[in-house]
Amino acid sequence: MFPKTQIIINPESNQGRTKKRWEHIKEALKFFIKEFKYEFTEKPFQAAEISRAAIKDGMELIVGVGGDGTMNEIANGFFENDRPINPETTLGIVPSGTGSDFCRSLNIPLGLKNALQVITKTPSNTIDIGKVRFRNHSKSEEERFFLNVSDFGIGGEVVHRMNQERMKKKAASYFRILITTFLRYKHKSLRIKIDNEDIPQQNYMIGAISNGRIFGKGMKIAPEASLNDGLFDLVLIKEMKKFEFFRNIYKIYTGTHLSHPKITLFRGRKIVVNPTDSEETVLIEVDGEQVGSLPATFEIIPKSLLVKSNL
Repeated sequence: MFPKTQIIINPESNQGRTKKRWEHIKEALKFFIKEFKYEFTEKPFQAAEISRAAIKDGMELIVGVGGDGTMNEIANGFFENDRPINPETTLGIVPSGTGSDFCRSLNIPLGLKNALQVITKTPSNTIDIGKVRFRNHSKSEEERFFLNVSDFGIGGEVVHRMNQERMKKKAASYFRILITTFLRYKHKSLRIKIDNEDIPQQNYMIGAISNGRIFGKGMKIAPEASLNDGLFDLVLIKEMKKFEFFRNIYKIYTGTHLSHPKITLFRGRKIVVNPTDSEETVLIEVDGEQVGSLPATFEIIPKSLLVKSNL
């Protein structure tokens, strides 16, 4: 018997294309899953509220239709008071976002039919998740879970600028905005501690706390990361000159950048990051959403979430 299923749809994902495709998606869901309840999100973080209520109501499979930000919200709804509401509840993913990088880390096909075959025919896998404590836009301390990658520095600035472009109803290319952001970006001096050990204070361009392998719409930022090893891969990229950056950026897309002398890979369970200048604002992003700024503490929560995937 197929699990009791709740579908959560973000109609605004993929620049509103999910709403336009909904009837087609719904027919495919009926073919593969047969019976389910569904609900659309109408405001930020509502997906977490819907998934939390659905799990308390006995739903066994929560399927998200949207991008990485939607999946992040849904996964946050699996928890209450830092504990899973029902450890047996499983997350299923129908990718319908502009990037869907988390799906790539899970080896979930981006096509609708193939993604639904993963949900209905593959076993559930237990993965690690991250938890981050940071300073939100109201300057208050906030915590949330994340699935894929959280990063500080230029990545937070890029996502912030992309959000501004979307609000103006302009097409937002991650690569284009990355380039324009880099040209005006001031590298940040940071103090970083990994599992209670300090690393040398440096000027950094990117710091990616990686559970999954891919972020930024296809960048293989942490090509060796594993979703079930109980560790973050922390990829730190030091300050670079313009020519050096442009000459090497393609290597992040191919996952061949870790040998560069200004790029370092660390692994750890707990990572604490502070700006050297406490007055300086260093933005962070979490699963593709710009949520606030440093200081921040990142902790891995091993084997915390069941997900349908091809791991």
